[in-house]
Amino acid sequence: MQKKDIVIIGSGPAGYTAALYASRANYKPLVIMGHEPGGQLTTTTDVENFPGFPNGIMGPELMSNMKEQAEKFGSEFMQTQVTEADLSKRPFILKCENGEVVSAQAVIISTGASAKYLGLANEKELIGKGVSACATCDGFFYRDQDVYVVGGGDTAMEEASFLTKFAKKVTLVHRRDTFRASKPMQQRVFDNPKIEVMWDSSVEEILFDEKGVHGLKIMNSKTGKTIEVKANGLFMGIGHTPNTQFLNKQLELDDHGFIITKNGHPDTNIPGVFACGDVQDNYYRQAISAAGTGCMAAIRAEKYLEDVGSL
Repeated sequence: MQKKDIVIIGSGPAGYTAALYASRANYKPLVIMGHEPGGQLTTTTDVENFPGFPNGIMGPELMSNMKEQAEKFGSEFMQTQVTEADLSKRPFILKCENGEVVSAQAVIISTGASAKYLGLANEKELIGKGVSACATCDGFFYRDQDVYVVGGGDTAMEEASFLTKFAKKVTLVHRRDTFRASKPMQQRVFDNPKIEVMWDSSVEEILFDEKGVHGLKIMNSKTGKTIEVKANGLFMGIGHTPNTQFLNKQLELDDHGFIITKNGHPDTNIPGVFACGDVQDNYYRQAISAAGTGCMAAIRAEKYLEDVGSL
């Protein structure tokens, strides 16, 4: 069994930043990277809104740089996934998919949240090539183009409204004849002349070529008819699923399954367990805000270990 002062579960901007700060405090943290080392940014092409890169940077390169920087100061990495966590007593016990068992005096959870997709053929391969689940990340690339948003809740309303800042036209595709979003969010959509709604409809197929998405096949459930439409982008507005299954509800979660943190800090309801990044953020979901909370989590973990003692 490995014994560590600080274990960081998950990578991405939050996990790598937490590792950087914890390693600079001489704790030599272990980062258990998960199935998608680097997180969602490894599937993103151009990142133009991360400070310090005026000409942009590729998502995988940014994540590689963050990992290298944390490694430089002594962070250790293990490419496996935590399948079970016992947070009932200290040290905390983490069981991994590869059979490793790790004990930790403090745990930082940065497992992120996975965007929900439709399950269509090729949609995952087309992420960054016309398919997206983040309007604030990718909307800029669709200036004066035709884009479609799938969904009927607040997330879809927010995505569609934001995209009108750039797109020529935004079409909301919803499988029912009413939205489930809050009334004010619905009204924002109805009042926006750049947004059109396709009721009782679902995207059946994504049309693409070597350049990316160029169209969609959309079926109306009431008429049974399928039409082809021109589309430069397809945005998923059907929400995110926080990656907290391995915790077995040992931490306080909100109604959507996101970890609840305390009073502006990354502290959870269990002392010594901290959460950062998208696993506790259902609002901002940006690389820079995730990195900021990763910094906060490491500093809080350092303070916690000063108080209770390290290994």
